[in-house]
Amino acid sequence: MEKNNRSIRIECPKLLITRNESDLQWLIGSPFFPPLTIISTFRCIHSNSSGPDFPKESEEIRTLLLKGFDVIGALIVGKSDPEKTAARAVEAARTLKKLLTGTTKLENEETIGAVADPDTGDIRFFLSETESSTSFELVNPVSYDDNPEKFVWESGCLLLCQLPIKLPLCYPVNKPSDAESIFSRAIEAVIAKFKDPNVVYLVEASNRGSLDVVQPVILRGSELDFDAAVANIELLDEAAHNSEKKLLQCAHFCLKSKSTLQLFSAENADIIQISVLLNRSEKSPKCSAPAVEYFAAMDETRLLIVDFKLEVLCYAVQGILLMHAISKLIIPGLIDQLISMKKMNLPYLLTQHPELHPYHFCPPGIAHPVTVIYELNYGETEIKQVDARRSLHLRLGLPFDRPLLRIANSLDLSIKSHSSNRSTRKGSSLLKDVHIGIPGSGVSGGSVSLVQGSYEYYHYLQDGFDDSGWGCAYRSLQTIVSWFRLQHYSSVDVPSHREIQQSLVDIGDKDPAFIGSREWIGAIELSFVLDKLLGVSCKVINVRSGSELPEKCRELALHFETQGTPVMIGGGVLAYTLLGVDYNEATGECAFLMLDPHYTGSDDVKKIVNGGWCGWKKSVDSKGKSFFLQDKFYNLLLPQRPNRV
Repeated sequence: MEKNNRSIRIECPKLLITRNESDLQWLIGSPFFPPLTIISTFRCIHSNSSGPDFPKESEEIRTLLLKGFDVIGALIVGKSDPEKTAARAVEAARTLKKLLTGTTKLENEETIGAVADPDTGDIRFFLSETESSTSFELVNPVSYDDNPEKFVWESGCLLLCQLPIKLPLCYPVNKPSDAESIFSRAIEAVIAKFKDPNVVYLVEASNRGSLDVVQPVILRGSELDFDAAVANIELLDEAAHNSEKKLLQCAHFCLKSKSTLQLFSAENADIIQISVLLNRSEKSPKCSAPAVEYFAAMDETRLLIVDFKLEVLCYAVQGILLMHAISKLIIPGLIDQLISMKKMNLPYLLTQHPELHPYHFCPPGIAHPVTVIYELNYGETEIKQVDARRSLHLRLGLPFDRPLLRIANSLDLSIKSHSSNRSTRKGSSLLKDVHIGIPGSGVSGGSVSLVQGSYEYYHYLQDGFDDSGWGCAYRSLQTIVSWFRLQHYSSVDVPSHREIQQSLVDIGDKDPAFIGSREWIGAIELSFVLDKLLGVSCKVINVRSGSELPEKCRELALHFETQGTPVMIGGGVLAYTLLGVDYNEATGECAFLMLDPHYTGSDDVKKIVNGGWCGWKKSVDSKGKSFFLQDKFYNLLLPQRPNRV
């Protein structure tokens, strides 16, 4: 039966189902969003012939999914009876949600059951209104949002709670097996403390992008509400003001006005910092010295200290009350993370403790952050860590040829300014991504293919080093290396001219006298250096004349769409960095997005763009002037993206 007064709203890239997709995907929503709003999907990766392994799935998703988001349904890829398949999807989603919430019954919660045709990719959405209902209603229409980040972050914010815990344990030496139960009881005692009336929660703004100084607020455990469910919490108008502490909203700690140029993303979201303190001396009737109780051990005991570094990130809308944000999001998040770390510690309790640390990521295509707990005893290139990341890529539907979940990719949650210059990155004074916002190419009906990810602009005379007239290929190489660094394929520093020359001498391509010289290098030398320093292989395209370069536009477009790396073009004594092409396949008209390393001025984006040092170039312009030399051959160096996570 079709239900006409409801609609499905999808706030993630359009669901495209392929034959390689997981048979089962969990649909993610939020109690803060309108009903039937899908914000992302997680693949089910633990299953067998009898169905999903729900305990494993719930354990991993509990860690991965921020409080403020939840499972609202499931999608099954299959060709059997749609309504029966939808019923299986709904049942699976409800089973998972019960494990995630620790409940045995879901009261009046709507659940989506989606069915995707593996051949056509068409998806039908069915709705089950309550757990006891037996009918499933087909929901139409289905709408896709072009800007899910704006939907999530325009009125959303992040809550951050960092809590280091040192947990001392004493266990009998002659009965080491008791350590596990002692550890479990100690964890339960810590969990109980989170709801202790004497616990104090200090709330303060982490952003300093406003002239308004917002004073911290203290909420006590006795003032929190642990009864109402998140879905039943009434959200207040963000514009409403209330000075009473219990009625303060998250909006109190968020920027009152944001720039029209503000990017809506997790990286730019308002962050509210919450610290947990224990106050046992409040309103003490009289002064007294601290008391120490001594319990004599009946047997020889050993002291064990287990370190936890909890870092919980939650999502909330600005209209939620602070007391609800703490009791319904932060405290459950702390409890779940502590339990997850306990399980990871248990096998190694009496040996080497794993060094566990939570990190938060916002991968491309997902509008909300996810949390991952990494074991830092292992290096990022060791098999155990690589396998862990590969599993996460599979769950989140991420490609396996790029390192999107390495520690260097994690969100920087340190205090930040919203007025910072987007063209520079922390730790570097170099311009980044200078092509963003430049005028169009002028190609009629063309298809634009661009570099994927960020790079830094290297050019003549930077760092006080005079390489004018001979260093353009070196500068192009530095820009390419910066791309691999910023995409976290490598932590190798961008090499200096001398280090580039040293690399070529080390591999036997040049004589020792080459070091310190002003000799040019070309595409082949660049490929040798990339291979030596980064382990990156390259493809080289040769053309006999600059007039033949437009013939390579289709191949270059494919490179940017599949590899996405900057390309070095060398012809005669000149070298450029190619950032993209605009190509009309029907007419053959094309343009090249060039980043020119011959620039010698100051690092001013406006000056660089207006001067044509970064811009679209046609092989022959409207005045008949050729950009590429007709009497010179050209080599194009196409670095290949490493196939690693």
